[in-house]
Amino acid sequence: MAGSGKTTLSGMIRESGLRVITMGDVIREQAKQQGLEPTRENIGHLAEEIRKEGPDAVARHCVEMLKRGPDGLIVVDGIRSLAEVDAFKDGFDVVLIALWASPLSRYKRLTRRGRSDDPKTWEEFKERERRELGFGIGDAIASSDYMIKNDDGIDNLKPAFDEIMGMIRNG
Repeated sequence: MAGSGKTTLSGMIRESGLRVITMGDVIREQAKQQGLEPTRENIGHLAEEIRKEGPDAVARHCVEMLKRGPDGLIVVDGIRSLAEVDAFKDGFDVVLIALWASPLSRYKRLTRRGRSDDPKTWEEFKERERRELGFGIGDAIASSDYMIKNDDGIDNLKPAFDEIMGMIRNG
């Protein structure tokens, strides 16, 4: 869910040398191509519009990006549904890792982050939650291979991910 720490963890992963694809960038790129400001309303509307192409539409855009890049271990940030997971599984071996943080923790993080599409009020936060849950994100979280609890802050995030990566690499 938004504010769970995906962007923070993605930055750490990039610093470690792994390739990261952010699914939200597909939507932000669409906004840019259409000359739209990346506001909360525009990004939310575009996310819904793109998904009208199918529940895996954003993932299919990402798969095309992945096919054009180098092979190897790649982290995808921002999966929202099982249909998206399946789109990636069609071409790649997939391990699904979920980040979990309480709604209050995530709300506080998002209001501090201040990205243009972040909620400004609790009601906007809840609206975004309902939209993303409608995409099926809860099913993807429930089906994850690994779960990282991220209510405690940044100090525990990277070690938890490193432990999971060790288990994945050692198979």
